[in-house]
Amino acid sequence: MRWLPLLLVLVASTAPAETLRIRAGHLIDPEQGRVLSDQLVTLTDGKIASVAPFRVADRTDLDWSRRWVLPGLIDLHTHLADAYGQGNDPAESLNHTAAATALKAAEAARVMLHSGFTTVRDVGAWRGLSDVALRNAIAAGEIEGPRMIVAGAYLTSPGGGGTVTAPGRTIPPEMEMGVVRTPAEATAAVARLIGGGADFIKLIATGAVLAVNSDAGALELSPPILKAACDEAKRLGSYCIAHAHGAQGIKAAMRAGAWMIEHASLIDDEGLAMAKANHIFLDMDIYNGDWIEEVGTRDHWPAEYLQKNRDTTDLQRSGFAKAVKLGVPLTFGTDAGVYPHGLGARQFAYMVRYGMTPMQAIASATAEAAKGLRMEGKIGTLRSGAAADLVAVDRDPLADISALRCIADVVQAGRLVHRDDAVQRCDRVR
Repeated sequence: MRWLPLLLVLVASTAPAETLRIRAGHLIDPEQGRVLSDQLVTLTDGKIASVAPFRVADRTDLDWSRRWVLPGLIDLHTHLADAYGQGNDPAESLNHTAAATALKAAEAARVMLHSGFTTVRDVGAWRGLSDVALRNAIAAGEIEGPRMIVAGAYLTSPGGGGTVTAPGRTIPPEMEMGVVRTPAEATAAVARLIGGGADFIKLIATGAVLAVNSDAGALELSPPILKAACDEAKRLGSYCIAHAHGAQGIKAAMRAGAWMIEHASLIDDEGLAMAKANHIFLDMDIYNGDWIEEVGTRDHWPAEYLQKNRDTTDLQRSGFAKAVKLGVPLTFGTDAGVYPHGLGARQFAYMVRYGMTPMQAIASATAEAAKGLRMEGKIGTLRSGAAADLVAVDRDPLADISALRCIADVVQAGRLVHRDDAVQRCDRVR
């Protein structure tokens, strides 16, 4: 039954929809790096049936002839299940009941979908397996949200960057599901998480920026623990990714078998070369630093957070620019949840600023992101048989990538889930 979670996220969240025919004035195909003019996109039973030139005699259900249309967006680094987000209290997750957090998560999922992200990878939840429950509720059509791929919990060292810091307060067991001390404990934790419905394993290889008493550059999980976790994930038909800021931690995670590195803030030239040679994806949240600096300063987040953010932001962006030039595999991941959900499209402009073309930036959140999920050809593409996920905008994102911050329409699995002809869904903080 290992593949049941992945099967759940690939099906439509409701019964198969009737055929939907869309006239797309400018159809962006990021997988092929091209724009097709005046196309008829036919969607049947939640899948793309065909893409062909529009003919005057063709029947249409949605007229997007004046719009730019592209596959549904994919964010590979979100925290929907921990939807209360980041603030000035390191123990924020303890201040809300599990029920309140679940309700908040449901709203975050809705917002994320309506902002154009039809698939997300949720990379860890404080309450173990709460992301599994959210994923399953969306797949069952009980709530509205993006297709979710989930980690279950953080695999972390005691007191590490994936633990709740709350001196004097009791930490519930579900918030310590991924705490490990030895390779044997790591193996057992991986089996427990995947057995509980997690799709992959998230390793907290180094310290974290947004954690107290945590050195973002320091290795927190030993190489033997990293390897034991990745080996067990692979044995169970899954994979591991690694939160890693420091250069040594990044390389240790790659040597252990990590499929993707999150953040990669302090990656060095050797690490970049390793990532390219071994086709290891880097998922770098290069917008995040500006939000933390502005809002964290305003709202008096812990001084340790702010200093570590300042120490890593510019270096991360420099590493990203080098990665683009070298041709290292790069995907779109934002750390949504540190800032309010629904603002993820702001990162596109940063990716362009630091070296990507607009088409490359769009591909990082569609076709390349699908590769990072090992779902190539299933999502993030216009191929026949792929999930019928599309978004439409009123301005050309290849001329101005910020157009993706204002979504006009969203189709997920063949269903129109968002339509806003009068006032578009822009990423304003309300």
